[in-house]
Amino acid sequence: MFQAVIKHAPFGVEFVRDGEVQVNFNGKGLMNMEHWRPKIEREPKEVKEGEEPVVEEEAGMGSFEDESTWWDESFGGNTDSKPRGPESVAMDVTFPGYEHVFGIPEHTGPMSLKQTRGGEGNYNDPYRLYNSDVFEYDMDSPMTLYGSIPFMQAHKKDSTVGVFWLNAAETWVDITKSKVSSNLLTLGIEGHADTHTHWFSEGGLLDVFVFLGPTPKDVTSAYGELTGYTQLPQQFAIGYHQCRWNYVTDEDVRDVDRKFDKFKIPYDVIWLDIEYTDGKKYFTWDPHTFPDPLGMEKQLDAHDRKLVAIIDPHIKNEGGYPIVDELKSKDLAVHNKNGDIYEGWCWPGSSYWIDCFNPAALTWWKSLFRYDKFVGTARNVFIWNDMNEPSVFNGPETTMPKDNLHHGNWEHRDLHNLNGLTLVNATYNALLARDKTEEKAGGVRPFVLTRSFFSGSQRMGAMWTGDNQANWEHLAASIPMILSLGVSGFPFAGADVGGFFGNPSKELLTRWYQAGAFYPFFRGHAHIDTRRREPYLAGSPYTEIITQALRLRYSLLPAWYTAFHEASVNGSPIVRPNYFVHPTDERGFAIDDQLYLGSTGLLAKPVTTEGAESVDVYLADHESYYDYFDFTVYTGKGKHSVPAKLDTIPLLMQGGHIIPRRERPRRSAGLMKWDPFTLV
Repeated sequence: MFQAVIKHAPFGVEFVRDGEVQVNFNGKGLMNMEHWRPKIEREPKEVKEGEEPVVEEEAGMGSFEDESTWWDESFGGNTDSKPRGPESVAMDVTFPGYEHVFGIPEHTGPMSLKQTRGGEGNYNDPYRLYNSDVFEYDMDSPMTLYGSIPFMQAHKKDSTVGVFWLNAAETWVDITKSKVSSNLLTLGIEGHADTHTHWFSEGGLLDVFVFLGPTPKDVTSAYGELTGYTQLPQQFAIGYHQCRWNYVTDEDVRDVDRKFDKFKIPYDVIWLDIEYTDGKKYFTWDPHTFPDPLGMEKQLDAHDRKLVAIIDPHIKNEGGYPIVDELKSKDLAVHNKNGDIYEGWCWPGSSYWIDCFNPAALTWWKSLFRYDKFVGTARNVFIWNDMNEPSVFNGPETTMPKDNLHHGNWEHRDLHNLNGLTLVNATYNALLARDKTEEKAGGVRPFVLTRSFFSGSQRMGAMWTGDNQANWEHLAASIPMILSLGVSGFPFAGADVGGFFGNPSKELLTRWYQAGAFYPFFRGHAHIDTRRREPYLAGSPYTEIITQALRLRYSLLPAWYTAFHEASVNGSPIVRPNYFVHPTDERGFAIDDQLYLGSTGLLAKPVTTEGAESVDVYLADHESYYDYFDFTVYTGKGKHSVPAKLDTIPLLMQGGHIIPRRERPRRSAGLMKWDPFTLV
């Protein structure tokens, strides 16, 4: 039975399940709402000789607080005008009896969130949620990254609860834990830990949802009902994606496509970064380097392959460019605080930003993707929305000023973390409209990748963890990051295989492909200044080992598609941490370096350390586990050493499952459509 017990003085709410308090609002009295207020200019009062100065606090005029940043604040050469004053909302949320909390991505630390008040092994700052374009981000940090999901779960043996803080303004979350010792006079009752969290946002309302479980699946399912379940993509999107900044010509793309076939390496999608455009003007092609995009796309289509092209929200401010001319004439761009079109700097130089909070802008954006408008695109072309935090090179913290104005005179500060979602939503619906006559009038499921996200972005497609680095630490961090996203409702997640910045060693590249084979979104990507690293360039034995990893992914596409389908109907993560699968196993609650693939019974432990020849895999039950490749049996709770030489992926099959596979090697997922199944 669920209950909410509301107290008036002092205000508080206890959320009770079966007679036990699970979540407590304002138990520490930290609830706060700062009201909007105009600035009142006070004239200093003249004090005559012999008179005592009047103390404002004694005169009922408030305390001597420092108001120097209440009405404007300067940072990095930009001044935020704060027209409504120092607005903010805050509240403390306590999880009595819960030691582990998960969620609030996107951050680089462990899946089980750390305390934020200092001390050994803890952070010294709160977790920050403020979508930002972060260059070469730090490891194991509460610093903000590209996306924000203000959804936290607390878990203990046999119980999971959650809280969703629905606020798109800049948000900080403090976490502390307290140990409650057992009473020596009460035999059999052990001590417990309480987790205390303090949520504070710069603007918005107190709009908080509580989920009382009691299982992890109950919580993620209810959260999915509220914000939307993840998209069920077309099968090609679950295959391998080949990308770099940049494939420089349409012939370059054709050559990469041919070489994948020559080396018998499967892939489904090749990607184009910004250099395909004519001078970084979106919805155009460079006439010199991409003179025949339709011919390129036709070659890809011969093997049922796709092309993804990047379209960012910044529109180049250049005369004679029809897109920007329409954007300005129809007044569809974001405005600055003075009500004029906001001009900033991004890849094209001087740019304007589409305001996807404006319904008229959505209608216009939808029209741009039609085949007669985006000339040179065919039905096998899909879209990548990058830089949508939004990234503004000359803006405060590399983003848009908070006092910019969106449609309806909403300040950007109130909507910032939603910005990326609105662009992806616009693009998703544009692709739906583009292809509405296809597939027996049922439409074609779009594929859109986003870098910036918020709760609800999962409905439209995939995300990736941004500009990582080619080192072992970033490879290791990718596993808990993807697991955290999965339990936070955005399971179609991945990381750049090989690392975006830098050149990986051949061993690191190989291990990253083996790990990437267990990312829901599986894409190799690299910076423009890195060496080319397509799998066929690695040389023997690395090319052959990488090919094995890719073929493993393709042979298991039936299992992957099943896991994606589950996520699309009940909100379960596609790849799952130990606590989600074994919610009573206390030893495994914080494990975040191994993962289960849906409910298929497949347990993978990617190798993330240099020179490793074995890994310890943790088993949380007494079921027998079978090595995927040689059927070695592992039984018994606890850690088991599993061989992991360079050509080996530690992958176990849990007893009691039937594993569906398709074993015939093919060039792409689409060509496997009529292949037989193998059941293990």
